[in-house]
Amino acid sequence: MTTTSAPASHASSPGSVLTGVPVVPGVAYGPVIRPGRHPVLDTAASAPDVAEGDRDAEVARFQSAATAVADRLRERAAHSTGSAAEVLAATAQLAQDRAWLGESEKRIKAGTPAVRATAEAVAKFAEMFTKMGGLMAERVTDLQDIRDRVIAELSGLPEPGVPTPDVPSILCAEDLAPADTAGLDPTLIIGLATTLGGPTSHTAIIARQLAIPCVVATPGLDDVAAGELVLIDGVRGTIEIAPDAAAATSAVEAAARAAAAAANWSGPGATKDGAAVQILANVQDGAAARVAAQAPVEGVGLFRTELCFLNRETEPSVEEQAQIYAEVLEPFVGRKVVVRTLDAGSDKPLKFANSPDEANPALGVRGIRTSFDNPGLIEHQLAGIAAAAERTGVTPWVMAPMIATPEEARDFAAKVRAHHLSPGVMIEVPAAALLADRILEQVDFVSIGTNDLAQYTMAADRMSAELATLTDPWQPAVLTLIGITGRAGGAAGKPVGVCGEAAADPLLACVLVGLGVTSLSAASAAVTAVGAKVASVSADQCREAAEAVLKTTSSGQARAAALAILG
Repeated sequence: MTTTSAPASHASSPGSVLTGVPVVPGVAYGPVIRPGRHPVLDTAASAPDVAEGDRDAEVARFQSAATAVADRLRERAAHSTGSAAEVLAATAQLAQDRAWLGESEKRIKAGTPAVRATAEAVAKFAEMFTKMGGLMAERVTDLQDIRDRVIAELSGLPEPGVPTPDVPSILCAEDLAPADTAGLDPTLIIGLATTLGGPTSHTAIIARQLAIPCVVATPGLDDVAAGELVLIDGVRGTIEIAPDAAAATSAVEAAARAAAAAANWSGPGATKDGAAVQILANVQDGAAARVAAQAPVEGVGLFRTELCFLNRETEPSVEEQAQIYAEVLEPFVGRKVVVRTLDAGSDKPLKFANSPDEANPALGVRGIRTSFDNPGLIEHQLAGIAAAAERTGVTPWVMAPMIATPEEARDFAAKVRAHHLSPGVMIEVPAAALLADRILEQVDFVSIGTNDLAQYTMAADRMSAELATLTDPWQPAVLTLIGITGRAGGAAGKPVGVCGEAAADPLLACVLVGLGVTSLSAASAAVTAVGAKVASVSADQCREAAEAVLKTTSSGQARAAALAILG
């Protein structure tokens, strides 16, 4: 399919530069493509109602369309790995969610045609999710994407999505559904920019896994026409419109040389003067673990265990869990593996566990809190992890998400030690960072989840484009809390890791080392760039950069201060 075209008139003049939030480093130059317009469908109230005798058949037609969409998403998830698989599986689950499906069916049974019923039901839940805010608001894009796919299925139209370009291109969009981002071909989509989104959005996370230079939350991007040549810089967060061709080509070549040099990095992690920094991988399943084991990493810094729970009507048995965990442990015999216990709740509800309705789910029962009213969840999971450790010979470290107090850390540590495993906790809540010294008295290590730490520190929804600069991990307030945690770890002589998306930013990785972080865990695609950058600077330079960024007052100033010292 041909997708490029002659540039139309637009407000962005040649040579002008748009600035957004950089999330995946790299430089690319090429023509802009945009997602195909969604078909204009007749959902108007004037469409004739369904005759009473035909309503059961119309409900069945709707159910068939929704099932077809969910099945296709599950099939794509089965052929994906890492974050892409997790996002596609979650979207497939949403496509079969009984709440919006039931609302659609109720409308059809009252006579509303299936297409209009789908649109009206999704509009109702999108409004509800938006008002709830936090992580629930993140699901609006997913739900609207499902709506478009179901309506296309009902109407016999092609499924909406990103077109396949004829030449390597820069994909620009207002926003992208995670299901579309997960299917991108990085040999054809060489850059990605969005008007909306944030640095920890699903789109940004998947772009990082695919190693596609990416800039989000970019004002003015909607005015850039399809076919226009642009230069995207994922380090500085810029999109230059119609740049000088020779200069753009030179910038791409320089970035390619730097990437090639980084690709030759083979570990182990250390600064130029030999200070050890463990470089680890984030994984979600056995397939991702096998891929990560081939990278120059010293182990796994974050094994997300949600995938084996989220699409289940019943809790998986201890034996089922042990089999799944063993698939991740086996490729890392002799290496470090950090397992995060179930991080469910909020936007990742469990069908088989109590999940109360909450006014603000992002500040509600999620992470370790789901086990408070479901104590068997954590005990069964620890038993499964222990069984996997016994059969593989790998003794993993185990950490809990959303710990807020030293008492919670103490209670979790006791449960973990009862299974002869090493306990740790995530530092995602400002309270935990501020009391990191007391929390470290209870556990063997901590790992900082920068995505949630930024969200909760800045009181800003991490999915809000309007607030994307606030949820940037370069925010000095966020880095100050990381520094407090790093110093606490140094004083206690215990490891402090970072496993949030910040660890995948090579420049920020060096600052984190200067703040006292001892390990960095990122998507496999990012580890060589991170390891190479850390190896190019000294420990003193890292500390100097850390001191400099802590004196700044904005994320932009912090990034500029680090660039001045670390290059």
